[in-house]
Amino acid sequence: MRILISGVCGFVGSTLARAFDESGAGHQLLGFDNFIRPGSETNRAELKRNGVKLFHGDLRAASDLETLPAVDWVIDAAANPSVLAGVDGRTSSRQLVEHNLGGTVNLLEFCKLHRAGFTLLSTSRVYAINPLTALPVDVHDHAFRPTLPLSPSLLPAVPPSALTRAGLSEYFPTSAPVSLYGATKLASEALALEYGETFGLPVFINRCGVLAGAGQFGRADQGIFAYWINAWLRRRPLKYIGFGGHGHQVRDCLHPRDLLPALTQQFAAPTLAAGDRIANFSGGAASARSLRQLSDWCSANLGAHTVGIDAAPRPFDIPWLVLDSAKATRLWHWHPTTPTPAILNEIAAHARAHPDWLDLSAPL
Repeated sequence: MRILISGVCGFVGSTLARAFDESGAGHQLLGFDNFIRPGSETNRAELKRNGVKLFHGDLRAASDLETLPAVDWVIDAAANPSVLAGVDGRTSSRQLVEHNLGGTVNLLEFCKLHRAGFTLLSTSRVYAINPLTALPVDVHDHAFRPTLPLSPSLLPAVPPSALTRAGLSEYFPTSAPVSLYGATKLASEALALEYGETFGLPVFINRCGVLAGAGQFGRADQGIFAYWINAWLRRRPLKYIGFGGHGHQVRDCLHPRDLLPALTQQFAAPTLAAGDRIANFSGGAASARSLRQLSDWCSANLGAHTVGIDAAPRPFDIPWLVLDSAKATRLWHWHPTTPTPAILNEIAAHARAHPDWLDLSAPL
């Protein structure tokens, strides 16, 4: 099978390309990247050595895709992945939409032309911010957790099946606001499904939790686990932001290579109903860590460091976000296989081997 990965020199794209190569499945891999992300150039040489055919271009320009060869499947791993994109004063809201939505449309047109399947790597940030912000939580072991069972009067828009101790299911609301970033991914999901139905293309939407691993570009708004470990090791300033400045906010954790078994099944999947083409993929509750718990791990493994406090709230931040992947398990017999301690150790080993990683991948 010929597989095209967009954003192939980013963390997720390059990790998936490496995992496909190591699987020995014999796929022919092609990659597309504009190399505007700091640090992306570092992956080019290894990908070429592994036989990935690389193409330079910008997904926002439809003409940049015209010279690409036909493929059997496209994995869309190209995006501006920051929930603060378009509102942080550093990035343009128009560029965010052009990258995340316009780029996906251009890939879908490419799939239509070549009758290729399409998998969109989406995000947990398509889920509605207001009910997540209003979610009653208590603190357990220095981490927020939902106070369950919920009273219907507290969050009337959230059905009982949408939230359990295992996390958010796909039934959790996706109503605005979800952030500009979340909105571009949600719109991309809708268009991908419509293209699939209209043109008879196999399309899948994989809503991913927080992706993390060695080689992730270290920025606080895009790769919090990698950023925190790299900054801790170099004794860079760190702060607990919002929620009283205690660091109790919680996110799940998933290594991108763990997506490979589900992707492989999706390549050969029979026609499924539209509702079964969307599924959460996450390390789940077992993988989840608060910033305070991450700091405790860093202290035990990397030595002492002081974390500052900034109690002021940050736009679009929420106290607890963990995805329930039960649907992916039902559809694909999928389970995450890399536990969070292994991911953290992998990041730390990479950080030790690359002392300039923060300067390379997240220059000021």
